[in-house]
Amino acid sequence: MDKRVADLESAVASIPDGASVMIGGFGSSGIPFGLIDALLAQGATGLTVISNNAGAGETGIAKLLKAGQVAKVICSYPRTPGSIWFEKRYEAGEIELEVVPQGTLAERLRAAGAGLGGFLTPTGYGTLLAEGKETRVIDGRGYVMEAPLHADFALLRAESGDKWGNLNFHATARNFNPVMAMASRHAVAEVR
Repeated sequence: MDKRVADLESAVASIPDGASVMIGGFGSSGIPFGLIDALLAQGATGLTVISNNAGAGETGIAKLLKAGQVAKVICSYPRTPGSIWFEKRYEAGEIELEVVPQGTLAERLRAAGAGLGGFLTPTGYGTLLAEGKETRVIDGRGYVMEAPLHADFALLRAESGDKWGNLNFHATARNFNPVMAMASRHAVAEVR
């Protein structure tokens, strides 16, 4: 068995319009810039992007936003410094946004990867983030029921990998890349 492909373009060729795509990374660490560029060139539109943030400047996810390929963003931090493309698309009503607290985002991904049906968290209880969600009070403390977060594809950046698909991550690239690999139907890794 050999899961490697010849180039980045081949790795993203099967991502269709309307797909949900997790994009790994934390800050500038672990972002699969090459895979994002390949997806940009491939041209899939109507994407739901799930990531820690909505990109910055003119790189990474911001390129997909600029090109109008993204219909919805699910993230914990949509306005990083220089995130002009997210802001422009959102203010024009061209994309949807679902804000998820960072720890809740990570746990929703982990729950999806572990096959769990959801979890209770006190984060967001009594706020707009809890609207429309099941809530409970247990021992006097309020909780929000959060659903697992799956995706069709995950684009990841790894330090190394082998032909079987085992990956190693460096430093803060461990924050979202491993759980995104578990929570997606198809994980695609750009390996150093």
